[in-house]
Amino acid sequence: MRLVETLIYSLRPGTGAEFHKLVREESLPIHNAVDMDIVDFGQSEHHPDAYYLVRAYDNLDHLNSSQQALYSSDIWRKGPRPAILERIVVSLKTMAWMSEAAIEETRLCGVRRRAVN
Repeated sequence: MRLVETLIYSLRPGTGAEFHKLVREESLPIHNAVDMDIVDFGQSEHHPDAYYLVRAYDNLDHLNSSQQALYSSDIWRKGPRPAILERIVVSLKTMAWMSEAAIEETRLCGVRRRAVN
């Protein structure tokens, strides 16, 4: 079992496509550099200015240490952080334990969906 964090964002009107580009091109490489496992991400099917990010961790200590490394880094603070935060109106977070099989199925569904879009 791994700890899965799901972040849900309501974005400023008309910024969903820009936000997605920022996440894909600037934010995700930094996440990967600090050992965060991005399971899935993207614009919601119901609205282009709704967004989600799903990350998996080995445990709560891994979540805390990798988030500390990310959010305190100069590359994050001087990089995409300001542009990302200025587009977020509301941010919600939930966490749940999931099996590795469920995480991988979620990951594959996201890869397939992005390949089609």
